[in-house]
Amino acid sequence: MSSRPAFLATLSMCFVLTGCAGTDFVRPSTDTLKLGQTTYSQVVQQFGQPRREGTMLKNDKTIKAISYAYASLGGEPLHAGVVPARGMTYYFFNDTLVGYGFVSSWKEDNTDFDEKKVEMIVKGKSTRADVVVLMGKPSGYYAYPLIKSDTDEAAVYAFVEARMNRTSQRKSLAVSFDKGDVVSDVEFTTSEGQ
Repeated sequence: MSSRPAFLATLSMCFVLTGCAGTDFVRPSTDTLKLGQTTYSQVVQQFGQPRREGTMLKNDKTIKAISYAYASLGGEPLHAGVVPARGMTYYFFNDTLVGYGFVSSWKEDNTDFDEKKVEMIVKGKSTRADVVVLMGKPSGYYAYPLIKSDTDEAAVYAFVEARMNRTSQRKSLAVSFDKGDVVSDVEFTTSEGQ
């Protein structure tokens, strides 16, 4: 999983560190995004040309990623000393949506989550409802090949913030669920630094 959060965080951080970049946008409704159905052209038609495009290899499949980001020194961040920013990344396999993730350090729509609660998620026991009660609303979703199983779906929680002193915090959680909505996998990464 380390390549997905790092990619998402790197895309977001590029814009955060510029002070003010991108066009402001709001978090898209999950009703407009259907894993395995929404196409690349539908996303671009709805959200415009992306700020960045790239590819990565995951589970031996080439994934296309596009991102949108906005940062402003004049906004209100969740935490003091942070440049507020929001980013959205969409992932495609064969031009079909297989994942998306939203990150924000703005106070109004932040995606911060309590990483201390991750250890309370139990593979084979916790349910999707348990995870939502524990962690809150996911900031994205992944399907195969972004996750290991081609029958599961993962709820994604991600948070990135860049401080004025050029340090950053990044954390990402992907919780996969089987067809019965029971947790089948938990992947968590976190880092701080420059």
